[in-house]
Amino acid sequence: MASGTPAKLDAAQSASAAQFNRQSEHYGISHILADTTDVAESLNFISPSQRGRALDVATGGGHAALRLAKMGWSVVAGDISERMLASAQHLIIRSGLTCKPVAFAAESMPFQDGSFDLVVSRVAAHHFSSPRQFLLEAARVLRPEGHLLLIDGSVPDGDPDTEEWLHKVEQWRDPSHVGFLSRASWEALVKAAGLEILRSSLHPKRQPDLDWYFKTAGTTAENQAKVLGAVRSAPEGVRRALDISEIDGKIGWTWPILRLVARKPAVHVTG
Repeated sequence: MASGTPAKLDAAQSASAAQFNRQSEHYGISHILADTTDVAESLNFISPSQRGRALDVATGGGHAALRLAKMGWSVVAGDISERMLASAQHLIIRSGLTCKPVAFAAESMPFQDGSFDLVVSRVAAHHFSSPRQFLLEAARVLRPEGHLLLIDGSVPDGDPDTEEWLHKVEQWRDPSHVGFLSRASWEALVKAAGLEILRSSLHPKRQPDLDWYFKTAGTTAENQAKVLGAVRSAPEGVRRALDISEIDGKIGWTWPILRLVARKPAVHVTG
């Protein structure tokens, strides 16, 4: 059973909790996010001696938390959805490892300052009601010289047409979607939270076909029709930017996935 109870939720947080409680069964071991190579690759420069307490924010199916546990971290897995937390804990225990599940919203972390050596959020931040507040909280709970790993879908810098198209389609597909941020926008927010960016890069990732996408999110028939209409009428620039295409009869596109690693500065004592 997860400890903690999320504080009063805002509209976006309530929508996320409802969506993922309803669809939690679709985020199991066969989900696209079960491949956590991105987590390992992003953290491979952190030596084993640096591994301590890790917080996986919005853990979802628990895939990143499981990878962290396998890498030797002591993991706290958090999520706004109690059913997702239960699924994540089951996945990790079934693998012979452990984690501590805690229910909370990403914008309000129930931990003391400097509690963690690593904070991770993987393919979840586009559901957060306030990315800025999430980063301020992540910076607060990190110890000095602790690390943040952020992985999330993104949008091209300086391409408002693609950003608008993708935002519209994602909200139709999943009403709990808040918005993807560009790499430049994330970097500005990370720096404003007082963290030093060590690595920041975009990685193209082909999404599964739309039928899989709809099933995972439980998209209504009405909104499925809207998404298909948007795909058919997508402007050429958007089509090129996202590589919208049909392969073997399956419609899909390519996400730019941001991988960003940052560090909390050390505390320097003067005098």
